[in-house]
Amino acid sequence: MNFLAHIYLSGEEEGVILGNFFADSIKGSRYLKYPPTIQKGILLHREIDTFTDAHQTVRQSTARLHKNYGHYSGVIVDILYDHFLAKNWDQYHEQPLAEFVDEFYELLRRNFTILPMRIKRMMPYMITDNWLLNYASVQGISTILAQMNVRTKNRSKMNFAVIELEEFYTEFEEEFTSFFAELITFSKTKLAEL
Repeated sequence: MNFLAHIYLSGEEEGVILGNFFADSIKGSRYLKYPPTIQKGILLHREIDTFTDAHQTVRQSTARLHKNYGHYSGVIVDILYDHFLAKNWDQYHEQPLAEFVDEFYELLRRNFTILPMRIKRMMPYMITDNWLLNYASVQGISTILAQMNVRTKNRSKMNFAVIELEEFYTEFEEEFTSFFAELITFSKTKLAEL
């Protein structure tokens, strides 16, 4: 899953939200240097990724892209799934997406000193271009995919994945909806266990 899903699945605890958001920047046991609630978020992120990568429905979505994008297919599906979460946000959360996103950006600002360097560098772009809110439109996803392609020095060709998104829009959305219902249950259980 991508940024928005990880933030959403974190619940209400700020440390968990932060840890789940920046977990990809924390390798191995380095998470132990953070406070317990952030550790919990990092571990939750890892559990979510493991569950997602092994899930048959996600693999079905990924297989649709594999011929054209190879090992980048999983990253693309993460982004596409964030699109469907943002687009259908009111089915998952009472708070409007714009407010939810603004509160998250404010959380990042308040905790800037503890963020990993990679996140500190990315944060101004994320906020200025309002990535999380822009996930809700196909145009926003197209922009994100183009930016990701640049980050891979144009190797991934992810900028073209919007073609598959539009061609198989219904299939991707149905797969997301089915999978995300399971992921919500899984995440709540894991959060209670951690």
